[in-house]
Amino acid sequence: MTVETQASWFWGAYSRVAFVAALITFAMDQAHKWYMMLVFDIQNRGRVEITSFLDFVFVLNTGISYSLFDGSSQSWQYVLAGFAVAASLAFWIWVARSCTGTVFAVSLGLIIGGALGNALDRVLVGGVIDYFSMHAYGYYWYVFNIADVAIVAGVIGLLYDSLIVSRNSAANAQ
Repeated sequence: MTVETQASWFWGAYSRVAFVAALITFAMDQAHKWYMMLVFDIQNRGRVEITSFLDFVFVLNTGISYSLFDGSSQSWQYVLAGFAVAASLAFWIWVARSCTGTVFAVSLGLIIGGALGNALDRVLVGGVIDYFSMHAYGYYWYVFNIADVAIVAGVIGLLYDSLIVSRNSAANAQ
């Protein structure tokens, strides 16, 4: 097996786009989390009202979405971080082997960068650092971070790509 054949499963036409999206997402997420922790000192300030619908509040999420499968042991955090790394690797291979456009690549890059940002939190601090709290009329949604926003945006991008962009490409091919 040649080096070219071996590398093709790991680097494709849109891999650079996905890599840049993942790198920017990861860097923004980590920079903002550490700013909130080390400069803003969110963990010692309690709830800080930013607008009538947005507060900053420190939450260390030791589970997954909405604190499902909550577990504060460091070994459990390693399991969840390992899962995020494995999923990111699978998404990366998907980009390299099957990516057909920029929207698809950026979307997967956002998901990869967000997943790796949250995985690093689990290893370094024993859970995911969350701090954005959206609310309206007394109802509070879950507390989230930039990585979570990137993951949701990436999923929306994948849906858009599969429903709109791919459909348009198929129509133009006929």
